Amino acid sequence: MYQVKYIDLRLKDYKTTWELQQDLQNRLITEKTAGMSPGSPACLIFVEHPHVYTLGKSGKENNLLINAQFLSSIGATFYKTDRGGDITYHGPGQLVGYPIFDLDAQGIGVKQYIENVEESIIQTLREFGIETTRLPGATGVWIQSGNSAPSRKICAIGVKVSRGITMHGFALNVSTDLQYFSYINPCGFTDKGVTSMEKELGFKPAMAEVKQVLLKKFSGLFGLELL
Repeated sequence: MYQVKYIDLRLKDYKTTWELQQDLQNRLITEKTAGMSPGSPACLIFVEHPHVYTLGKSGKENNLLINAQFLSSIGATFYKTDRGGDITYHGPGQLVGYPIFDLDAQGIGVKQYIENVEESIIQTLREFGIETTRLPGATGVWIQSGNSAPSRKICAIGVKVSRGITMHGFALNVSTDLQYFSYINPCGFTDKGVTSMEKELGFKPAMAEVKQVLLKKFSGLFGLELL
């Protein structure tokens, strides 16, 4: 079993949470490169953020379709980050997860790590009666339409891995205000849509219940012992 400290920050500013991730990752890297016994636990952070757009290091800034004045008028902020992927939105009603894990200690690579994250989301949504899938060349979790309508992303994934230690993570739309996605090309796509659990189910699921199910699925796939 891989011991992990579970932290639920509830609603927390994006920049503050990003700095916390960096601090936790740097501590694990320092101990690992020095050959020290781990004194800092691996962590799994669950959080919701106030309205914010974040751009991955390889993303294009023109995928943000609004100017600074309009950004301010909708109560949102914007950050260029060091994760992979393009632009995405975080806001209330979205369950964001930040695993700070040592992949070497778990004996898995980055590809398997991302597949495990995706699978934990897929299994969680299935518990709520929502069938999802992966799309080739498009990281994350998707709902495919049976007709000509575009595929709809329900969970975005973007990570950074340094010395085998992860940070950043996933963003699952539970009861997210999807209007905020109309101001960007989500993840750089112009031919795909976004959705939420609330939109697919026709009612607003309880965030506490979604957290509980996801924590169970995540722990099972990664073999976690939560502290």
